[in-house]
Amino acid sequence: MSRKLRILIIEDEAAIRTGLIDVFVYHGYEVDFSGHGAEGLTKALSGKFDLILLDVMLPGMNGFDICNRIREKSRDQAIIMLTAKSNDEDIIEGLSLGADDYVTKPFSVAQLVLRVQAVLRRTGRGLSQNSLIQLGNELSIDCQNLSGRRGAQALSFTRREIEILQYLHRHWKRLVPREELLSKVWGYANYLDIETRTVDIYIAKLRRKIESDPAEPQLLITVRGAGYRLIGQKP
Repeated sequence: MSRKLRILIIEDEAAIRTGLIDVFVYHGYEVDFSGHGAEGLTKALSGKFDLILLDVMLPGMNGFDICNRIREKSRDQAIIMLTAKSNDEDIIEGLSLGADDYVTKPFSVAQLVLRVQAVLRRTGRGLSQNSLIQLGNELSIDCQNLSGRRGAQALSFTRREIEILQYLHRHWKRLVPREELLSKVWGYANYLDIETRTVDIYIAKLRRKIESDPAEPQLLITVRGAGYRLIGQKP
């Protein structure tokens, strides 16, 4: 019998936390929880969880600091951040620190469950495909180890960044629309009302890593209103 997937919920609002625990236990997950930042970090760093639901505003330590500490130890830990809907800065900072996704409050429980399922489906998958990506003469990316080099500069990537690069690399002959990335990389169904700024934020993060001049990209190209394309050697 396969083990249950384990979720850690770090949320200080008792009503929200209890509701989330009930929902994910009902859907067959094993759930642990914390309402305090420092305690949540200790549990998160144990490496026992398949996914962490992480609120931004917490007593003791905020969610951004927790996410950063988790990423220092593991680039592969799945993290979904819960943020205030009116605060775009929370979303940008969370993604910049390496969160796999964000959900804004107030949120639909059904949509949150779908997003959790989408992230978990990707966990441990995809990294064997296109295990080495070579772009031009300067840039090489080791997808298996979430690392790379641009000339003499060492690079590190999150799992999500690698998944984006792999998908664009597999489809190098054509432009890939933003909606296709949301569907194929994030796993979002077409009918979901998803904020597509998520893709733009990740593309900007990748350019800062792989481009010699992110303001004038030569490898990761955007055609406004059409999509993205990765330029380089054939797969």
